[in-house]
Amino acid sequence: MLMSTEVALGPKKGLIAIGAAAKKAGISRQSLQYYIMIGLLEPAKITRTGRRMFDKRTIERIKLVKKLNESGYPLRAIRELFLEGRTHLDNGKKAKK
Repeated sequence: MLMSTEVALGPKKGLIAIGAAAKKAGISRQSLQYYIMIGLLEPAKITRTGRRMFDKRTIERIKLVKKLNESGYPLRAIRELFLEGRTHLDNGKKAKK
């Protein structure tokens, strides 16, 4: 049985709401909202009612942002790295342009 924060949407099973995603990634809901606001990441899906839903890949990206930030990288620099394609979650390979 799915928890109230999980949504089964056909092939998109396992999407979770913002509070559960933040908890799973080890950050506060407010931090996750801030990351979205400054363009560090986007929800995997936004429902018709405006709920932001997150998948496993997005949660891994949140964890990466947290690790980089705790290592001393400012959020602005992390955002620039993502925009330049210098980070890629698949086996640590550089993203193809």
